[in-house]
Amino acid sequence: MKKGIILVTLSFALLVPTVTIAQIDENKIGGWYMYFFNTTFKESPWGIQGDVQYRNWNHGGDLEQLLLRGGLTYKPKKANIKFTLGYGNITTGAYGSDNSTKAESRIYQEALFPVKFGNRIYTNHRFRYEQRFSDNQDMRTRYRYNLFVNLTLNKAAMEKGTIYLALYNEVFINGERNIGNGNTVEIFDRNRFYSALGYKMSNRLKVQLGIMRQVTNSWGKNQLQISLHQKF
Repeated sequence: MKKGIILVTLSFALLVPTVTIAQIDENKIGGWYMYFFNTTFKESPWGIQGDVQYRNWNHGGDLEQLLLRGGLTYKPKKANIKFTLGYGNITTGAYGSDNSTKAESRIYQEALFPVKFGNRIYTNHRFRYEQRFSDNQDMRTRYRYNLFVNLTLNKAAMEKGTIYLALYNEVFINGERNIGNGNTVEIFDRNRFYSALGYKMSNRLKVQLGIMRQVTNSWGKNQLQISLHQKF
């Protein structure tokens, strides 16, 4: 009888797949490489914007996310604000040697409005609302608020040849806790704080190099960020 119980237990252990979750090394700096673009259609209030982001758990090769995003923008002529309706496709990779990925489609709406303080401080406030469609999850929503601050260093105006300090802080709030299949998430999703040096190469092109600290409910990690920002 005892041998039979042991045999059944071993058979069950062999048949049931084991799930292992790699522990994220919070001391290892990740690498995010990003390209942002935007343009308007001549004198029209309409335009487009988008970004491509290749995010890694390490400096390169261990995929965290590949993000492709684009949207239609509208800027009223008598208001200093820009609205966007957009779509994003995100491929998320597992940490470490696990090469599995999951896919997400995302629709988003946002409002962006700038406020300038004095001669050197340029700020932008961005409110974004997302509808997220992920593998094996119910449709879920998320609210995001980002405060961007650019402080010019060698020149007062943000013009060609300007070196500037770039800062931002963005908080993410989940719209729902239940995401399907009995799984739940916290209301607080994550926070990102970023600091960098930027250089305005021309009136339409700038580059930034900095560090972003991302904190979630389960881990916190630093990310090296290199970004190129282009206006057509």
